[in-house]
Amino acid sequence: MENEVKEKVGSQTEEVMPELTFWDHLEVLRWALFRIACVLAACTVITFISMPYIFDQYIMAPTTSDFFVYKWVSDVSGRLFTYADDIHIQIININVASQFFTHISTSLSLGLVLVFPYVIYEIWKFIRPALFDHEVAHIRTAFIGGTLMFYLGCAIAYLLIFPFTFRFLTEYELSAAIHNQIDLSSYIGNFVMLVMVMGIVFEMPLLAWVLSCLGLINKSFLREYKRHAVVGLLVLSAIITPSGDPFSMMLVFVPLYLLYELSILVVKDESAS
Repeated sequence: MENEVKEKVGSQTEEVMPELTFWDHLEVLRWALFRIACVLAACTVITFISMPYIFDQYIMAPTTSDFFVYKWVSDVSGRLFTYADDIHIQIININVASQFFTHISTSLSLGLVLVFPYVIYEIWKFIRPALFDHEVAHIRTAFIGGTLMFYLGCAIAYLLIFPFTFRFLTEYELSAAIHNQIDLSSYIGNFVMLVMVMGIVFEMPLLAWVLSCLGLINKSFLREYKRHAVVGLLVLSAIITPSGDPFSMMLVFVPLYLLYELSILVVKDESAS
């Protein structure tokens, strides 16, 4: 069945392009989802096998003073900050099966991050036959840019937002009689949530560009409602951050605001709509 559908798609290069039926489109989509599921399963298996090393070297890195971001901040700030002091935050497990399920869930989350470019590729293959020639280059550029922005968001979350938020919260002391013991599920939950959400949020310029191409928004609209957007971004920052402290919120809000300004640059003018 898939070969028959591919023949129909390939025959669209003829002078008269036969249209696919609804069921043909559904069949193409079904096989695309099947291929995505297979690639995701393969990536998940690979990350599952590699997880002990990944966990020790990368996921747990922000819990020690050897994390290179802490050292870099100390080197840049000189004596103003001692962010690379000898620290080791203990992560404990209080549930019998927590380590096993954390192994599985973290492998799946990392598999989703790795498979993202392939998902974009499958989406591109699915919509490509419906595009005009002059639209192909623009959509291809948007998809490539969206992929890069996703990974940029994940990188900023891992290198900046999560480490500094984590250090602030774990070193905050209400009383000297209270000792912090961080649960494994809490640590991984915040880690995965911040990285994945920031990757998705960094698609904002791409979404704005698509909406402008559809004639739904333009530069004037985004500029007129910028103050409303700032309030919305502050609320979103409060939702994303695991705590409500101003320091963590600003670490999230600043990139979001810069993304909004970038969105203004990439959308079309009202006159060009």
